[in-house]
Amino acid sequence: MKKAKKNTVKPLDIATTAIHSGRKQTLERENSLPIFLTSSFAYNSAQQACDVFAGDEDGNLYSRFTNPTVTAFEERIAALEGGQKGIAMASGMAAITSVFLGLLQAGDHMVLSRSVFGSTINIANNLLAKLNIDVTQVTLRDLPSWREAIRPQTKIFFVETPSNPTLELVDLEALCRLAKKHNILVVVDNVFSTPYLQKPLELGADIVVHSATKYLDGQGRVLGGVVVGNEELLLEHIYPILRNAGPTLSPFNAWVLYKGIETLPLRMERHCENAMKVAIFLNRHPKLTGKVNYPGLSSHPQHALAREQMKAYGGLVCVEMESKKRAYDFIDRLQLATITANLGDVKTLVTHPASTTHSKLSEEARNAAGITKGLVRFSIGLESATDICDDLAQALE
Repeated sequence: MKKAKKNTVKPLDIATTAIHSGRKQTLERENSLPIFLTSSFAYNSAQQACDVFAGDEDGNLYSRFTNPTVTAFEERIAALEGGQKGIAMASGMAAITSVFLGLLQAGDHMVLSRSVFGSTINIANNLLAKLNIDVTQVTLRDLPSWREAIRPQTKIFFVETPSNPTLELVDLEALCRLAKKHNILVVVDNVFSTPYLQKPLELGADIVVHSATKYLDGQGRVLGGVVVGNEELLLEHIYPILRNAGPTLSPFNAWVLYKGIETLPLRMERHCENAMKVAIFLNRHPKLTGKVNYPGLSSHPQHALAREQMKAYGGLVCVEMESKKRAYDFIDRLQLATITANLGDVKTLVTHPASTTHSKLSEEARNAAGITKGLVRFSIGLESATDICDDLAQALE
């Protein structure tokens, strides 16, 4: 008997995967993903419709939860993250909320990092509280605090790393080892890093969520979100939320996101390169007395962890000004940077988190998360780094 040949096919590089994954071609032989702008799908017979809805025959059911364009986007981001399955949603918060509702029930407990997007905290404090789901917030980088927060009812650890907007990190491998000992699922918001810089599933996480609105799109055009992870887990717990509640990603938005991912590796390299140059420039500027926060700087308290856990250090840079007034004055004098609460655009963006993205939190909660009144967050774009630094210099002067 002949021995079976070993699979010697070399895994594709992430830049190649970003372009070739999720590709499907119809009978029209198109070379670019088509947009299936249809609410429903037709069948050849009543029996075929019955078979498709029963799952006995493959086919699309209804665009609220099955659409070929959306499926292609789901497959592409799942391939990049190294997950078995992706489920697309209308926005990042739709994805996060669906994970909470799908995995938690009354009486359960979740441990949540203090350093996450403001709306994530609001959902945890308000919606989950109404459902009798308890939430404990802990300091992201402090592993002992995660261990101490565990209860018999704990079902989820939820983190962003690097975090929004303080750029803290957690040792994902260590956190996931802790979670596995207690049968706790680890959910990672990977929006700042993208799968190009960090793959949480490979480090032991169970689920990754994205606001695809940010770097996956990359040009500030459309809203979108996605959940990636184990197929059985997602189909059992997350897919029913999409199918029945309908936080649906539109086919057009899915097409934009699918195409945006094709340039993700190139864009992230430039974002990171520019952000490092900006961070070094700000860190050396004599007129800036506050702290410059960027994981790529050796002065960052978790620089070594970032170097080990990430391919590069991301496109977000934060600075601490002396006061809210000083922060506002600095922001208002910028000429190149756009004042907006978004991030991950080709353009450099700037925001004041305490009065925008995290304004609905109490001052006590903001302070506990390190979001001071003087904190300014930059999403460094793809412009010339020299031009970005010149703009920052004139604003500081």
